[in-house]
Amino acid sequence: MLPPSFIASLQGLPGFDRDAFLKVHETQEQLTSIRLNQQKPFSLQGHAFLENKESIPWCTHAYYLNERPLFVLDPLWHAGAYYVQEASSMFLHYILEQITPNPGPLKVLDLCAAPGGKTTLLANYYHNGLVVANETIKSRNAILVENLTKWGADHVVVTQNDPAHFKALPDFFDVLMIDAPCSGSGLFRKDPEAIAHWSEDSVQHCSTRQARILEDSIDCLKEGGYLIYSTCSYSLEEDENRMDQIASIHGMKNIKLDLPAAWNIVTTYSKDHECQGFRFYPDKVKGEGFFISVFQKEISNSSGYYNNHTVTVPASKKELALLKGLFSLPANYDYIQHQNSLLALPQVFAQDLNGLIHHLYIKKMGLTLGEMKGADLIPAHALAMSTWSNLPYQTMEIDESTALQYLRRADLNLPNGKGWHSLTYKNIRLGWAKLLPNRLNNYYPNEWRILNY
Repeated sequence: MLPPSFIASLQGLPGFDRDAFLKVHETQEQLTSIRLNQQKPFSLQGHAFLENKESIPWCTHAYYLNERPLFVLDPLWHAGAYYVQEASSMFLHYILEQITPNPGPLKVLDLCAAPGGKTTLLANYYHNGLVVANETIKSRNAILVENLTKWGADHVVVTQNDPAHFKALPDFFDVLMIDAPCSGSGLFRKDPEAIAHWSEDSVQHCSTRQARILEDSIDCLKEGGYLIYSTCSYSLEEDENRMDQIASIHGMKNIKLDLPAAWNIVTTYSKDHECQGFRFYPDKVKGEGFFISVFQKEISNSSGYYNNHTVTVPASKKELALLKGLFSLPANYDYIQHQNSLLALPQVFAQDLNGLIHHLYIKKMGLTLGEMKGADLIPAHALAMSTWSNLPYQTMEIDESTALQYLRRADLNLPNGKGWHSLTYKNIRLGWAKLLPNRLNNYYPNEWRILNY
C-alpha cells in the first residue's frame, strides 16, 4: 500500500491523477523491455520472447516484451547483445536525437552510471565519441564494469570518483548526463519493497544530495554543451526544484522540446524559471515513473585548462609485432601497456584520455586485448566481447546447451581442436576457451558464471 503521506505529496503536481495512479499500482503489472546493441546484430528468429515484440516509440532498436523470460538462461544476454532496461528511461534516446542529431567525436559523461543502462545507450548513440561512466560506490562500480565489458564498446572509460573530482576537468565534456540518486518513488510498481524505504526525510536528503552533485559537476561541461538531468522520483523537490537550481547557475539555459501528444508524457514547468521537464506516470505511459529535463551551457565561467601531461606507455615493437602476427590490428588506435596488459585506445582522444588518467581513478578504459606470455597472447575476455570484426585465433560456433554449460564453467564436449578458440552462439562471441590434447580450459570469468540454474 502506498503511504498516505506519499500520495498527499503528489497532489497538485502536473499530470497526477490520484485514482488512476492508485489503480495502476494495485495491479502490480510488470513490464519488461529491452534495447538491442546495434553493434552486435543477431537474428531474432528462434527467440520466442522477441517474436511478438512491440516497439518503444521514443527509442530505436528497443522493444516491449509480452513476457519476461529467464534472461540468465539466454547466452545472448551474457554476450551483451541486448540490455534489459526500463522503457521510460530510454526516453534519453529521443532527447539525444533532438540536441545532437548528427553526433561526431563528442565527449560524454554519465556521472551516476551504475548499473549501466544509460551508459550503454550513450555508447551506441555516440559510437564515434568518448563516453565516461562514473560510479562512486565500489560494489556498483564492479557491476558497471561487467555490463560495459559485455557491451563491447572500446570508446568507454569507467571511473570511480566523487562528482567534485570532475572540477579538475573544466570545459571538458560536450554532454553531461546526471541520472541522480533519488528517493525512487517512480519504481514503486516495479519494486513494491522499495515503498518501505520512502519517507519525506529521504526526499529531502536526496534533494540536498542532488543539489550538491549539480554544483560540484557543472564546471566540467563545455560552453555550448548539454546537461541532461533525470530521476526516477515524482517529488517536486527532486524534479522541478532541481530545474530551478540549474537555471539559477550562471550561463545555464533550459532547452524546450516538442513531443508527440500520443505518447502521453506529461510536460511540466518549474515555478521560478518556468523550465520545461517531462514526467512519466505508469497510468499514462507504458513504463515506470521517470523525470527528465535538458539544459545548455551558454556561458562558461572557467578557464578550460586541465593537466593532460600524463604519458601512457606504448606497447613495445616486439609486442606490436607479435600482435600483428596474430591478427590485423585496426588503425586509429594507440596500443599501450597498462597493468601487465595491452590496451587499445582511440587515437583521436589521446590527449583527453591523458587528462582523465591524470585526474581520475580509472577502473576500465578502451579495450583490453590481453597479456603477452612469451610469444603468446593470453586474450582478455573484453577482447572476445568487443565489436571488432577480426580477432586472433579460431572461432567455434556452439549450440544453446553447450553455450550455457560454457557460461556455467561446467564440463564441455567440444569437437576436436587445438589451441585458443573464441566460442560463439548465433555468431555472437561468448568468450575464450583453449583446447588441449586431453582437456579444455574454460576462460569465462569465474565471477560472472551462471550459478544455481
